[in-house]
Amino acid sequence: MIRPVASLLTVALALAVVSVGAEQAASRKALMNPAGLKAQAPAAYKVKFDTSVGEFVIQVTRDWAPNGADRFFNLVKNGFYDDARFFRAIPNFMVQFGIHADPAVSAVWRNAQIPVDPVKQSNKRGFITYAMGASPSTRTTQVFINFRNNTNLDAMGFAPFGEVVTGLDIVDKINTMYGEGAPRGKGPDQGRVQAEGNAYLLKSFPKLDYIRKATVEP
Repeated sequence: MIRPVASLLTVALALAVVSVGAEQAASRKALMNPAGLKAQAPAAYKVKFDTSVGEFVIQVTRDWAPNGADRFFNLVKNGFYDDARFFRAIPNFMVQFGIHADPAVSAVWRNAQIPVDPVKQSNKRGFITYAMGASPSTRTTQVFINFRNNTNLDAMGFAPFGEVVTGLDIVDKINTMYGEGAPRGKGPDQGRVQAEGNAYLLKSFPKLDYIRKATVEP
């Protein structure tokens, strides 16, 4: 019996949806256990970011900051940055991201610090670096891309682990209208982003640009 083409397409689409759903469930399960995501990254790898303003590619060099490179690799491989907002974008300075869309996932990573990496590269335009609190030992998941040369950050312990190699013009297009976060600025309050996730950002800062999907390139 020859089945109608429409029926075959329906079955194929249904199977694809099931497959994607299973993959997302597996990734979320992995993300709920930071201690289990300890794979060593390749010596060099590229990550493609599909965003609301276009695509850009970051090349990570593990030797620059091994702990940072390994953490970034594990987060990207498990979909941590998918649907994340560029919640802190300051003109002529940098753009920051790395708080998960789901506050339940964010909660288990808040204290998952990585060991300190010595600074081997400078915070030049297009270089990506981990955000941190009072010291480099507080790095977890948040990162930023330098809009300009911010070499003053080097002595403070901000260790770049990669750079934008394609699409730096796309990075420059990321919306900076909200600027610095609260309470110093009018942008998102990081505490609320952690506690409420994208629900807070979509309601209060609807024009933030965001990552559709981040993928380690083959």
